Amino acid sequence: MTEELTPETPDEEPIKQRKNGLYPGVSDELAENMQSGWADTELHDLRPIAQAAETAARRAALSARFPGERLVVPAGNLKTRSNDTEYAFRASVEYAYLTGNQTEDGVLVMEPVADGHRATIYLLPRSNRENGEFWLDGQGELWVGRRHSLGEAEKLYGIPASDVRELADALRGATGPVRVVRGYDAGIEAALTDKVTAERDEELRVFLSEARIVKDAFEIGELQKAVDSTVRGFEDVVKVLDKAEATSERYIEGTFFLRARVEGNDIGYGSICAAGPHACTLHWVRNDGPVRSGDLLLLDAGVETHTYYTADVTRTLPINGRFSEIQRKIYDAVYEAQEAGIAAVKPGGKYRDFHDAAQRVLAEKLVEWGLVEGPVERVLELGLQRRWTLHGTGHMLGMDVHDCAAARTEAYVDGTLEPGMCLTVEPGLYFQADDLTVPEEYRGIGVRIEDDILVTEDGNRNLSDGLPRRADEVEAWMAGLKG
Repeated sequence: MTEELTPETPDEEPIKQRKNGLYPGVSDELAENMQSGWADTELHDLRPIAQAAETAARRAALSARFPGERLVVPAGNLKTRSNDTEYAFRASVEYAYLTGNQTEDGVLVMEPVADGHRATIYLLPRSNRENGEFWLDGQGELWVGRRHSLGEAEKLYGIPASDVRELADALRGATGPVRVVRGYDAGIEAALTDKVTAERDEELRVFLSEARIVKDAFEIGELQKAVDSTVRGFEDVVKVLDKAEATSERYIEGTFFLRARVEGNDIGYGSICAAGPHACTLHWVRNDGPVRSGDLLLLDAGVETHTYYTADVTRTLPINGRFSEIQRKIYDAVYEAQEAGIAAVKPGGKYRDFHDAAQRVLAEKLVEWGLVEGPVERVLELGLQRRWTLHGTGHMLGMDVHDCAAARTEAYVDGTLEPGMCLTVEPGLYFQADDLTVPEEYRGIGVRIEDDILVTEDGNRNLSDGLPRRADEVEAWMAGLKG
């Protein structure tokens, strides 16, 4: 990785600022040379992004909810990983949802006007070729790549664009009520510190979270695209399980990541590539353990599309292609629980119904196996099954893997399912390696099956049904992929 240009200091005299106004150490001749000889690369035939109509409708809904108030939604800034390197940037969900833009330092401002709001997207313009920033500044385009000009941005996003470097001063002089989405841009928040309150800002965040509960047609299409790529990523993993056995869980992680980067923006969350007893750790993302024939692999992974919509799918696979008797017994119980959960996903049903349905099946199995004393109603009332089921059975899915997290309880977990909602159904059973309350043959086995379910007008659609779920179908699928 290259370092930024640093001036050379002649031994005979200290460097003086050059008359060209550039950094010390850059000769007038070089500065003049770098200012000329560049072709005009302005893009004149740009078309609006695919979701431009949807983002406009989302801004209109936001405007209607907060009339007469200035609304400020930042994308966020680069975050330092170490020393002078940064993490890959991902714009805030709220900003991307309302604009479709994904560049760092961007800010959407909704300015109140007589008939609603006037939206402006504030961005860094293209690097200046006159003052040298395009090649001397670490964020210049010869270092980090070309940005869109403000004119290009207006065509792409359908929003008037201005220079973000002028925004903080403008906000300091603003009058009237203001709300900002907090946690992404400290500079913007500082400019508004005497104009906003935490309570009012939280209302804005909650609204933008709840706005995403029901997905529009564009979002549903993107979720399906994410799932389809994820299916191919799971197929990739099955084909290289022999190589993973020779190395570690990291081979599985890297294999899926390749598919995510080739077909999408990234992985939607840290992939869980849990082999053997690691499957009993719910968020095992170290992925540094051995992969052994005879064990199970719990793979929980999702591709994120270029528009930030992520899949979230889990399959538990026999590494050698065949379930043992005890593995199949546990797997079939989880499959039966998931079937009950999916059946409960339908319009008009309560959000909690699918969790309750799945948990009931698992409680019945645990009582049947003699692992907990019944009756089942007692087990459920006391939550005794949770020693082995541990987590909730699902969550909303979208631009965040755990989407709509700031929504009010009454709008989410105590709410009613509607067409357009997308959620996961993912029951599991986990018998820890050191759990002395279960027979030894159970210990170290963890099974989870997870699918992405869209609520439809007449029931539901399993977006991830491209991956088999029944034990015999999983075995046949793996055999076909391994050849």
